[in-house]
Amino acid sequence: MSVTIRAVRGRKDLRTFIHLPARLHRGHTNWVPPVYMDEYSFFNQRKNHSFSYCDSILALAFRNGKAVGRIMGLINRRYNEKHNEPHARFSFMECPDDQEVAHGLIRFMEDWAKAKGMKKMVGPLGFSDKDPQGFQIAGFEYPPILATPCNHPYMPGLIENEGYVKKVDLRDFLFEVPDKIPLIYEKIGMRFSHRADFKVIEFNSRHQLKPYIYKVFELMNHTYTNIYGFVPLNKEEMDELAKRYLPAIDPAFVKIVIIADEMVGFVVGLPELSRGIQRSRGYLLPFGWWYILREMKHSRQLTLLLGAVKPSYRGMGIDAVMGIKMLETCLRRKINHIETHLILETNLKMIAEVEKLGAREHKRFRIYEREI
Repeated sequence: MSVTIRAVRGRKDLRTFIHLPARLHRGHTNWVPPVYMDEYSFFNQRKNHSFSYCDSILALAFRNGKAVGRIMGLINRRYNEKHNEPHARFSFMECPDDQEVAHGLIRFMEDWAKAKGMKKMVGPLGFSDKDPQGFQIAGFEYPPILATPCNHPYMPGLIENEGYVKKVDLRDFLFEVPDKIPLIYEKIGMRFSHRADFKVIEFNSRHQLKPYIYKVFELMNHTYTNIYGFVPLNKEEMDELAKRYLPAIDPAFVKIVIIADEMVGFVVGLPELSRGIQRSRGYLLPFGWWYILREMKHSRQLTLLLGAVKPSYRGMGIDAVMGIKMLETCLRRKINHIETHLILETNLKMIAEVEKLGAREHKRFRIYEREI
């Protein structure tokens, strides 16, 4: 029978939308479920402030009365106005290796977007670059990391068959933690060793870290302006992100640089939790939290989640100083590998920095676009 597409209506449909990927990824050994408690909050318009400045719609695909696919449509009005782009986004797309289902889902979203006056569809892309973005196109043999897509290898082909072409790629790098701090980093670090107004702040507890959280978000707003998909965070979104991620952050892997009482740089890493989340099956209760906490303590891989240096201080070696401190912590904690998270292929400076440490491309993700 033919595929039918309809918008999500009510809690039952929302539950189907949220839990459908678990069925579609059954037997997919690398797939990591969401933490369902967070997932319900994310798709709750009363709890996720991003809905307040976005038009949005969730849709499900059905065949023989059974849900077989899903997709989300977004129009980020704040981003579009700033960049003068009449673009809609599709995201959280899941379906079997079935072109009819993929066609129905993406055309449903295009029709919705055209009715809103949009001229182009891009994706996968969520509310901002902090949500999972792109379809993975390379590196399927490797385990996923937190907050990145983990799609089946057939998904890029399905969307390309619908006329979508590459907009931009995001690259993920992996490198081994060296046995000792590279000499070039130590030399850079010496530049600041005698400055009385310079300090690197490290943390032993979330209580110590908490007063700096909003300063980190403010520096993100200042430095991420030109990153594709980024939307400056307002106070409500800062609160939401802090609530979502602070409990999972290991304070030892947060480094902040202060010069003359001004925060000029930060880096945030997180011991990789994906295997713990897999074992929990996405449920914190009754014992899922234990699997995740155990993985945090015993993980031998670190994911670099966020980092920034204030533009007026770039080129001075601030990033190298933070890198030294992060590597020192990794050596103490017996971390063997560091994964960079996603770096835009156009960010040549950042790519050059990680390649200096012997990093190699580990995975690649692609955002697509199509005129509608």
